[in-house]
Amino acid sequence: MKAKLHAAAGAVALLTITCFWIATAAAELTGSAETIAAVKAAILAGMVVLIPAMMVAGASGFSLGRGWKSPVVQQKKRRMRIVAANGLLVLLPSAYVLAGWAETGRFDAAFFAVQALELAAGAVNITLLSLNMRDGLALRRKPARAVRAG
Repeated sequence: MKAKLHAAAGAVALLTITCFWIATAAAELTGSAETIAAVKAAILAGMVVLIPAMMVAGASGFSLGRGWKSPVVQQKKRRMRIVAANGLLVLLPSAYVLAGWAETGRFDAAFFAVQALELAAGAVNITLLSLNMRDGLALRRKPARAVRAG
């Protein structure tokens, strides 16, 4: 049950971050201040989905990985430390700052610099979470059975 909860929370987190990233890129391509402001507000509101999903995925993952000496599990743990730090130190503060600036119509060089940082950090987290999902699925596969010679 814990493995299914971990997988579901990880998938929700990855999907949420991916949706945030795509919505941001699409809004920037439209160039509409109203669209950008709406996306920034939606991302900030979407944190009520993302933060619990990340917490559940992280906690269940560390619980599932406890006692494992597998290099794959150790790599997943290292990636999650980066994902968490990236989220807490870059993505969450960026979401707050950008939503506030967009709401007031502040689309200056600072806005676009923070936006670029947010997109880069989001891409890193998407990549790392995707690698963790791949490795998690590989850990769950049953080992291949030996084929008898005939």
